[in-house]
Amino acid sequence: MNRPSRWLWLVVVLYLALATAYAVYTPAWQAPDEPAHYNYVRYLAEEHRFPVLKAGDFPAGYLDEIKAAGFPPEMSIAPIRYEFHQPPLYYLLAMPVYGLFGGALLPLRLLSVVLGALLLPVIYWTVREVVPASPGLALGTTAFVALLPMHLAMTAAVNNDALAELIGAVVLLLAVRYLKPAAPGEGEGRDARLLVLLAISTGLALVVKSSLYILLPLVLLAIAARHLWLEGEGRLLRAGSLYLLPAALLALPWWLRNVALYGGLDFLGLGRHDAVVVGQLRTAEFVASHGLPALLRDLALTSFRSFWGQFGWMGVLLDQRLYQFVAVLSLLAVVGLAIWAAGAWRGRGGVPRWQWAAVGLLVLWAGLTLASYAWYNTSFVQHQGRYLFRALLPIGLGVALGWREALRRERGLVLAAVLSVPALAARLLGWLPNWPLLMLLAASAALAARRLLPPRWDPLVQACPYLLLLPLALASLFLFVVPQLS
Repeated sequence: MNRPSRWLWLVVVLYLALATAYAVYTPAWQAPDEPAHYNYVRYLAEEHRFPVLKAGDFPAGYLDEIKAAGFPPEMSIAPIRYEFHQPPLYYLLAMPVYGLFGGALLPLRLLSVVLGALLLPVIYWTVREVVPASPGLALGTTAFVALLPMHLAMTAAVNNDALAELIGAVVLLLAVRYLKPAAPGEGEGRDARLLVLLAISTGLALVVKSSLYILLPLVLLAIAARHLWLEGEGRLLRAGSLYLLPAALLALPWWLRNVALYGGLDFLGLGRHDAVVVGQLRTAEFVASHGLPALLRDLALTSFRSFWGQFGWMGVLLDQRLYQFVAVLSLLAVVGLAIWAAGAWRGRGGVPRWQWAAVGLLVLWAGLTLASYAWYNTSFVQHQGRYLFRALLPIGLGVALGWREALRRERGLVLAAVLSVPALAARLLGWLPNWPLLMLLAASAALAARRLLPPRWDPLVQACPYLLLLPLALASLFLFVVPQLS
């Protein structure tokens, strides 16, 4: 395992300070689904048994009313119970915190903050394993995850997302380690130990959140790649069994319980959930009312905004200029990533196969996450970018790669032209408003002037996008969340 740098701990400290501020200053229940998750913890602590999702646990009319009123104390959150089908591990961890602090909301939020902090070193170590020669990429990926405003808001609320992200990242780290050839002195039992750890972590993932179930085929594919492609020897069946059977056994009691309660093959309770959430907007209804182009436009725009920052119950938007600002940052990352991908493909012969397999694993994780997000939105209108956060590791790595390549000294003039010429053309055609045009021209001027700076400034230049996320996170909380929700 690579030793973390001192800069990693600075990122962790910054995250803890920001996430704690979000936990303290975000008004009670003003995070998506927070009352429903809280009621699950309360039920466990007070009833000492697992809840059962029933008809009426999604009171659509009352939920709209209480959200519109801003969750006043006189309106109880007790009827909001639509997360009662969730796997139990997070809620079991939260139950002692609930009991110790008398059900206070803030300590439960701080539990999520701590879980989010534990995620950051795992992300750092994973990227160090995949690209050991580039510690700056690992730090950049970690900083992006730590400072993303919407992610801060979600890891400062009562939900099972932070634990899901943490365990998912641990599984990916172990899978990457399994793909990597053993180092001298690691011993013959290394693979068996990794498989056992993979099985345990995956089994825990299966009882945290249903969205993590795509880890199962992903890890099996990594095991297959190791034994059939990287090594060409036939221990696949043994390795796959050593992984799959313990993982399934850990989740089996929960599966059997759900089948007994909900019937059929509804071992995750998702069928019961879809039947209970009566009143939630269906995609077919939206298309019938507004048409498919409107749906796709809303999906793209809202997903982008809510990935960066759309707070409360999706009701608190940032200033339009801030969304245009992060759009420019995103464009810079995309262009830089395309440049990197082209160069990596040309030089692919010099990269070890296990490294390509590890990169492929991360890309596939991101792709499956995006596919499941799209699939969910074919049934329900849930254009929430936060659902992509379980793939923040590969997304953050892609962003870090893109920004690194875009900010290289030798690319300044070319990228300045790539950004400014199409922007001016779009403005002349009336397609681009003044403010994004000014930002694109300002970014182009900064890139063009990049070569004028002395080389000793290169680390600061590379850090600029991440440094810009810090004031964005603070502004999101204190200029938008608190004033609009208090």
